[in-house]
Amino acid sequence: MSANIVFIGLGNMGLPMAQNLVKAGFSVSGHDLVRTSVDKLVESGGKTQADSMAAVAEADIVITMLPASKHVESLYLGDAGILARARPGTALIDCSTIAPESARKVAALAREKGFDMLDAPVSGGTNGATAGTLTFMVGGSQDAFAKALPYLEKMGKAIYHAGDSGSGQTVKVCNNMLLGILMIGTSEAIRLGVANGMDPRVLSEVMSKSSGRNWTLEVYNPCPGVMENVPASKDYAGGFGVDLMLKDLGLAVESALATGSAIPLGAAARNLYDIHSKNGAGKLDFSSIYSLLGKAK
Repeated sequence: MSANIVFIGLGNMGLPMAQNLVKAGFSVSGHDLVRTSVDKLVESGGKTQADSMAAVAEADIVITMLPASKHVESLYLGDAGILARARPGTALIDCSTIAPESARKVAALAREKGFDMLDAPVSGGTNGATAGTLTFMVGGSQDAFAKALPYLEKMGKAIYHAGDSGSGQTVKVCNNMLLGILMIGTSEAIRLGVANGMDPRVLSEVMSKSSGRNWTLEVYNPCPGVMENVPASKDYAGGFGVDLMLKDLGLAVESALATGSAIPLGAAARNLYDIHSKNGAGKLDFSSIYSLLGKAK
Protein backbone atom coordinates (compact mmCIF):
# COMPACT_ATOMS: atom_id res chain seq x y z
CA MET A 1 0.00 0.00 0.00
CA SER A 2 1.55 3.23 -1.16
CA ALA A 3 0.47 6.71 -0.11
CA ASN A 4 1.98 10.14 -0.07
CA ILE A 5 1.28 11.50 3.42
CA VAL A 6 1.73 15.07 4.66
CA PHE A 7 1.87 15.34 8.46
CA ILE A 8 1.57 18.85 9.93
CA GLY A 9 2.29 19.30 13.65
CA LEU A 10 5.31 17.37 14.92
CA GLY A 11 5.03 18.00 18.64
CA ASN A 12 5.37 15.52 21.51
CA MET A 13 2.57 13.42 20.03
CA GLY A 14 2.73 14.23 16.33
CA LEU A 15 6.40 13.40 15.81
CA PRO A 16 6.28 9.77 17.02
CA MET A 17 3.00 9.27 15.17
CA ALA A 18 4.61 10.45 11.95
CA GLN A 19 7.67 8.32 12.64
CA ASN A 20 5.47 5.23 12.94
CA LEU A 21 4.02 5.95 9.51
CA VAL A 22 7.57 6.18 8.15
CA LYS A 23 8.40 2.85 9.81
CA ALA A 24 5.36 1.36 8.11
CA GLY A 25 6.88 2.26 4.74
CA PHE A 26 4.86 5.34 3.81
CA SER A 27 6.31 8.46 2.21
CA VAL A 28 5.81 11.10 4.90
CA SER A 29 6.49 14.80 4.47
CA GLY A 30 6.58 16.43 7.91
CA HIS A 31 6.03 20.09 8.77
CA ASP A 32 6.26 22.06 11.99
CA LEU A 33 7.24 25.55 13.15
CA VAL A 34 9.98 23.94 15.28
CA ARG A 35 12.79 23.01 12.92
CA THR A 36 14.38 20.46 15.26
CA SER A 37 11.17 18.40 15.16
CA VAL A 38 11.24 18.38 11.37
CA ASP A 39 14.90 17.37 11.45
CA LYS A 40 14.10 14.42 13.73
CA LEU A 41 11.50 13.15 11.29
CA VAL A 42 13.93 13.48 8.38
CA GLU A 43 16.56 11.60 10.40
CA SER A 44 13.97 8.84 10.85
CA GLY A 45 13.52 8.49 7.09
CA GLY A 46 10.83 11.08 6.48
CA LYS A 47 11.14 14.17 4.33
CA THR A 48 10.01 17.79 4.25
CA GLN A 49 9.47 20.72 1.89
CA ALA A 50 10.00 24.41 2.47
CA ASP A 51 6.41 25.15 1.44
CA SER A 52 3.99 22.99 3.42
CA MET A 53 1.06 23.89 1.19
CA ALA A 54 3.02 22.82 -1.90
CA ALA A 55 3.41 19.45 -0.17
CA VAL A 56 -0.33 19.40 0.61
CA ALA A 57 -1.09 19.94 -3.07
CA GLU A 58 0.75 16.68 -3.87
CA ALA A 59 -0.59 14.62 -0.97
CA ASP A 60 -2.93 11.63 -0.92
CA ILE A 61 -3.49 12.05 2.81
CA VAL A 62 -3.10 15.09 5.09
CA ILE A 63 -2.86 14.47 8.83
CA THR A 64 -2.76 17.35 11.29
CA MET A 65 -1.94 17.43 15.01
CA LEU A 66 -2.29 20.98 16.33
CA PRO A 67 -2.74 22.66 19.73
CA ALA A 68 -6.21 24.20 19.55
CA SER A 69 -9.34 25.00 17.52
CA LYS A 70 -7.99 28.31 16.27
CA HIS A 71 -4.91 26.63 14.81
CA VAL A 72 -6.97 23.99 13.01
CA GLU A 73 -9.36 26.55 11.53
CA SER A 74 -6.48 28.79 10.46
CA LEU A 75 -4.65 25.92 8.75
CA TYR A 76 -7.62 24.42 6.93
CA LEU A 77 -9.68 27.48 6.00
CA GLY A 78 -9.05 30.54 3.85
CA ASP A 79 -7.60 31.06 0.40
CA ALA A 80 -4.19 29.69 1.44
CA GLY A 81 -5.47 26.85 3.64
CA ILE A 82 -5.51 23.10 3.17
CA LEU A 83 -9.04 23.07 1.72
CA ALA A 84 -7.94 25.52 -0.96
CA ARG A 85 -4.70 23.72 -1.83
CA ALA A 86 -5.40 20.00 -1.53
CA ARG A 87 -6.29 17.90 -4.56
CA PRO A 88 -9.85 16.57 -4.92
CA GLY A 89 -10.13 13.23 -3.15
CA THR A 90 -7.34 13.88 -0.66
CA ALA A 91 -8.11 12.25 2.69
CA LEU A 92 -8.12 14.77 5.54
CA ILE A 93 -7.55 13.57 9.12
CA ASP A 94 -7.29 15.99 12.02
CA CYS A 95 -5.89 14.38 15.17
CA SER A 96 -5.91 17.57 17.24
CA THR A 97 -8.11 17.90 20.31
CA ILE A 98 -10.46 20.79 19.60
CA ALA A 99 -14.02 21.90 20.29
CA PRO A 100 -16.60 19.57 18.70
CA GLU A 101 -18.32 22.58 17.14
CA SER A 102 -15.06 23.65 15.50
CA ALA A 103 -14.57 20.13 14.12
CA ARG A 104 -18.09 20.15 12.69
CA LYS A 105 -17.52 23.60 11.14
CA VAL A 106 -14.32 22.60 9.34
CA ALA A 107 -15.79 19.25 8.24
CA ALA A 108 -18.87 20.98 6.78
CA LEU A 109 -16.71 23.40 4.79
CA ALA A 110 -14.56 20.47 3.67
CA ARG A 111 -17.67 18.66 2.39
CA GLU A 112 -18.69 21.74 0.43
CA LYS A 113 -15.37 21.51 -1.38
CA GLY A 114 -15.70 17.79 -2.01
CA PHE A 115 -13.53 16.46 0.83
CA ASP A 116 -14.54 13.85 3.38
CA MET A 117 -12.83 14.88 6.62
CA LEU A 118 -12.34 13.00 9.86
CA ASP A 119 -11.79 14.32 13.37
CA ALA A 120 -9.61 11.69 15.00
CA PRO A 121 -8.23 12.80 18.38
CA VAL A 122 -6.08 10.35 20.31
CA SER A 123 -5.46 9.06 23.81
CA GLY A 124 -2.50 7.17 25.19
CA GLY A 125 0.14 9.80 25.87
CA THR A 126 3.61 10.10 24.41
CA ASN A 127 4.47 6.51 25.33
CA GLY A 128 1.45 5.31 23.35
CA ALA A 129 2.38 7.56 20.44
CA THR A 130 5.91 6.13 20.39
CA ALA A 131 4.76 2.52 20.74
CA GLY A 132 1.99 2.91 18.16
CA THR A 133 -0.65 1.87 20.70
CA LEU A 134 -2.80 5.01 20.73
CA THR A 135 -6.57 4.97 20.97
CA PHE A 136 -8.28 6.88 18.15
CA MET A 137 -11.78 8.33 18.59
CA VAL A 138 -13.00 9.10 15.09
CA GLY A 139 -15.85 11.27 13.86
CA GLY A 140 -16.95 11.38 10.22
CA SER A 141 -18.52 9.21 7.55
CA GLN A 142 -18.22 5.43 7.63
CA ASP A 143 -16.62 5.45 4.15
CA ALA A 144 -13.94 7.95 5.17
CA PHE A 145 -13.28 5.95 8.33
CA ALA A 146 -12.83 2.73 6.35
CA LYS A 147 -10.37 4.42 3.98
CA ALA A 148 -8.36 5.92 6.86
CA LEU A 149 -8.26 2.77 8.98
CA PRO A 150 -5.13 1.20 7.40
CA TYR A 151 -3.15 4.35 8.26
CA LEU A 152 -4.61 4.85 11.71
CA GLU A 153 -3.72 1.24 12.53
CA LYS A 154 -0.03 2.06 12.01
CA MET A 155 -0.27 4.66 14.78
CA GLY A 156 -2.80 3.12 17.14
CA LYS A 157 -4.01 -0.09 18.68
CA ALA A 158 -7.67 0.74 19.35
CA ILE A 159 -9.53 2.68 16.66
CA TYR A 160 -13.20 3.52 17.20
CA HIS A 161 -15.70 5.11 14.85
CA ALA A 162 -17.64 7.30 17.30
CA GLY A 163 -20.20 8.71 14.84
CA ASP A 164 -20.65 11.75 12.63
CA SER A 165 -18.29 14.73 12.41
CA GLY A 166 -17.46 16.12 15.85
CA SER A 167 -18.19 12.82 17.62
CA GLY A 168 -14.51 12.00 18.00
CA GLN A 169 -13.94 15.34 19.68
CA THR A 170 -16.90 14.85 22.00
CA VAL A 171 -15.52 11.50 23.17
CA LYS A 172 -12.07 13.05 23.63
CA VAL A 173 -13.40 15.97 25.69
CA CYS A 174 -15.27 13.56 27.96
CA ASN A 175 -12.23 11.28 28.24
CA ASN A 176 -9.79 14.05 29.09
CA MET A 177 -12.12 15.58 31.63
CA LEU A 178 -12.19 12.21 33.37
CA LEU A 179 -8.42 11.88 33.00
CA GLY A 180 -7.83 15.25 34.68
CA ILE A 181 -10.15 14.33 37.53
CA LEU A 182 -8.45 10.95 37.98
CA MET A 183 -4.97 12.49 37.98
CA ILE A 184 -5.94 14.91 40.73
CA GLY A 185 -7.66 12.18 42.75
CA THR A 186 -4.71 9.82 42.39
CA SER A 187 -2.29 12.56 43.44
CA GLU A 188 -4.42 13.39 46.48
CA ALA A 189 -4.59 9.74 47.54
CA ILE A 190 -0.84 9.19 47.24
CA ARG A 191 -0.12 12.45 49.06
CA LEU A 192 -2.42 11.42 51.91
CA GLY A 193 -0.79 8.01 52.19
CA VAL A 194 2.73 9.43 52.18
CA ALA A 195 1.74 11.98 54.83
CA ASN A 196 0.74 9.02 56.98
CA GLY A 197 4.12 7.32 56.53
CA MET A 198 3.36 5.07 53.58
CA ASP A 199 5.90 4.15 50.92
CA PRO A 200 4.32 5.54 47.72
CA ARG A 201 5.42 2.45 45.77
CA VAL A 202 3.66 0.09 48.17
CA LEU A 203 0.60 2.33 48.34
CA SER A 204 0.39 2.56 44.56
CA GLU A 205 0.80 -1.20 44.15
CA VAL A 206 -1.97 -1.97 46.63
CA MET A 207 -4.37 0.61 45.18
CA SER A 208 -3.67 -0.62 41.65
CA LYS A 209 -4.98 -4.02 42.71
CA SER A 210 -7.95 -2.57 44.59
CA SER A 211 -11.13 -0.68 43.77
CA GLY A 212 -9.26 2.61 43.35
CA ARG A 213 -7.28 1.31 40.36
CA ASN A 214 -7.15 3.60 37.32
CA TRP A 215 -4.91 4.41 34.36
CA THR A 216 -3.08 7.30 36.03
CA LEU A 217 -2.17 5.06 38.98
CA GLU A 218 -1.13 2.03 36.95
CA VAL A 219 0.47 3.53 33.84
CA TYR A 220 1.29 7.19 34.51
CA ASN A 221 1.95 7.46 38.24
CA PRO A 222 2.34 11.12 39.30
CA CYS A 223 4.65 10.47 42.28
CA PRO A 224 8.36 10.83 41.41
CA GLY A 225 10.32 7.60 41.68
CA VAL A 226 7.40 5.20 41.76
CA MET A 227 7.50 4.34 38.07
CA GLU A 228 10.28 4.50 35.48
CA ASN A 229 9.91 6.16 32.09
CA VAL A 230 7.06 8.43 33.07
CA PRO A 231 7.27 12.24 33.30
CA ALA A 232 7.05 12.19 37.12
CA SER A 233 10.46 10.51 37.22
CA LYS A 234 11.90 12.96 34.67
CA ASP A 235 11.14 16.21 36.52
CA TYR A 236 7.75 16.19 34.75
CA ALA A 237 9.39 16.91 31.40
CA GLY A 238 7.71 15.94 28.14
CA GLY A 239 4.39 14.18 28.08
CA PHE A 240 1.03 15.96 28.01
CA GLY A 241 1.42 19.54 29.12
CA VAL A 242 -0.51 21.25 31.91
CA ASP A 243 -1.67 23.96 29.51
CA LEU A 244 -3.01 21.33 27.11
CA MET A 245 -4.94 19.65 29.91
CA LEU A 246 -6.23 23.07 30.97
CA LYS A 247 -7.39 23.68 27.38
CA ASP A 248 -9.22 20.36 27.27
CA LEU A 249 -10.89 20.94 30.62
CA GLY A 250 -11.93 24.35 29.30
CA LEU A 251 -13.55 22.61 26.32
CA ALA A 252 -15.43 20.36 28.75
CA VAL A 253 -16.71 23.39 30.68
CA GLU A 254 -17.77 25.09 27.43
CA SER A 255 -19.62 21.96 26.32
CA ALA A 256 -21.30 21.64 29.71
CA LEU A 257 -22.52 25.23 29.54
CA ALA A 258 -23.79 24.75 25.99
CA THR A 259 -25.73 21.59 26.88
CA GLY A 260 -26.81 22.44 30.43
CA SER A 261 -24.77 19.56 31.85
CA ALA A 262 -23.52 19.44 35.44
CA ILE A 263 -19.77 18.78 35.75
CA PRO A 264 -18.80 19.88 39.29
CA LEU A 265 -15.66 17.72 39.40
CA GLY A 266 -14.67 18.71 35.86
CA ALA A 267 -15.02 22.39 36.74
CA ALA A 268 -13.01 21.92 39.94
CA ALA A 269 -10.28 20.11 37.98
CA ARG A 270 -10.19 22.95 35.47
CA ASN A 271 -9.76 25.48 38.28
CA LEU A 272 -6.92 23.51 39.89
CA TYR A 273 -5.05 23.18 36.59
CA ASP A 274 -5.58 26.89 35.98
CA ILE A 275 -3.93 27.67 39.33
CA HIS A 276 -1.11 25.24 38.54
CA SER A 277 -0.52 26.87 35.16
CA LYS A 278 -0.51 30.36 36.63
CA ASN A 279 2.10 29.18 39.13
CA GLY A 280 4.44 28.61 36.19
CA ALA A 281 3.86 24.90 35.50
CA GLY A 282 2.15 25.30 32.13
CA LYS A 283 4.84 23.49 30.14
CA LEU A 284 5.27 20.63 32.61
CA ASP A 285 3.46 17.32 32.22
CA PHE A 286 -0.07 17.32 33.61
CA SER A 287 0.91 14.75 36.26
CA SER A 288 2.86 17.57 37.91
CA ILE A 289 -0.44 18.55 39.55
CA TYR A 290 0.97 16.23 42.25
CA SER A 291 3.41 19.00 43.16
CA LEU A 292 0.61 21.55 43.57
CA LEU A 293 -0.88 19.54 46.42
CA GLY A 294 2.03 20.18 48.79
CA LYS A 295 5.31 18.55 49.63
CA ALA A 296 5.17 15.18 51.31
CA LYS A 297 6.96 14.88 54.65
